[in-house]
Amino acid sequence: MKVLVVNSGSSSIKYQLFDMTDESVLAKGLVERIGIPDSIINHYPSGKEPIITHQDIPDHRVGIKLMMDALLHPEYGIIKDVLEISAVGHRVVHGGEKFSGSVLLTDEVMDALKECIELAPLHNPPNILGIEVCKELMPRVPQIGVFDTAFHQTIPECAYLYGIPYKYYKKYKVRRYGFHGTSHKYVAQKAADILEKPLEELKIITCHLGNGSSITAVKNGISVDTSLGFGTVAGIVMGTRCGDVDPAVIPFLMDKEKLSIEEINKIIYKESGLIGLSEGISSDNRDLGKRAKQGDERAIRALSLLDYGIKKYIGAYAAAMGGVDVVVFTAGIGENAWKVRKGACEGLEFLGIKIDPKKNNSSNKEVIISEDDSKVKVMVIPTNEEWMIAKDTAKISASL
Repeated sequence: MKVLVVNSGSSSIKYQLFDMTDESVLAKGLVERIGIPDSIINHYPSGKEPIITHQDIPDHRVGIKLMMDALLHPEYGIIKDVLEISAVGHRVVHGGEKFSGSVLLTDEVMDALKECIELAPLHNPPNILGIEVCKELMPRVPQIGVFDTAFHQTIPECAYLYGIPYKYYKKYKVRRYGFHGTSHKYVAQKAADILEKPLEELKIITCHLGNGSSITAVKNGISVDTSLGFGTVAGIVMGTRCGDVDPAVIPFLMDKEKLSIEEINKIIYKESGLIGLSEGISSDNRDLGKRAKQGDERAIRALSLLDYGIKKYIGAYAAAMGGVDVVVFTAGIGENAWKVRKGACEGLEFLGIKIDPKKNNSSNKEVIISEDDSKVKVMVIPTNEEWMIAKDTAKISASL
């Protein structure tokens, strides 16, 4: 069985083609700068040279058509016919309360996804567009939706409600939803596998740290709390997003600076976090790390807030679960930034967390970085959201 995974973003399309019989990746690629000058198609077929093509890609329809052309190409393609693809799995950021698992994308489901656009206006529209184009180009191939929010549908009411009038939850479904669910689910299961312990018996804190970040408490195999909320700006500071902030700050700034809703949204989504705290140096942890090493106080300040925020959530979620057995770091920063892992875990010895400096100085591979006698195991596990999407897609399509 061959499964194609598609992640359609606002200006890019990521894809991977899996052979589910041996869990191998046949090809992967990235169509980037859609609708922007200097568009690029990066195609990486297994066992063959990468193909990098520069051409105008005005919209997602053209981008997905070029993706299919690359997969079917007589020289560097992987398949000879579209029908070799058994199913297509799509990453969908927001499923609201409607979906607690992956589903076949029927017309009724597509209508429900469109109702969720107001909950994720930046993410759901390109996700939906990618699905619609794939349906047109592959009308006989089942299309499956896998939701970032689904894993967090187990969060209890006391953790997902906000302290605002309950009528707004009933009327508008204003609540904590959480994101990166596919990643949190994958690394939690992988941690249990590595430790050779049942997932249902572990208390795990998973730290998905990248340009967008979230931390999740996984107790007995299910999500019980997570740092991202109604939107994608809560929790720890991120590349350009503010993280937790007193709501009173928003109307205060709007009044003082005479800001519109669009302008304040731009500030909290695009101009805050690491780039805002560093006064414009960079939103990239690597750049800030170099400047911090040179003694730049702006970079040091930004990174100290990141480290502290992670530490605070680890402590909070250990309390919420009544303890912790495993802490997992994943995604771009979590997998590669040993200094962030070190800073986040320093001072948590009282919880039983003891980092081994030598083991911690590694990146982009599965490794236990805690001391051998550490009560809590600390791990680095590269995430694989695409594989989780492929796995769910294969399971659902096999039952059709």
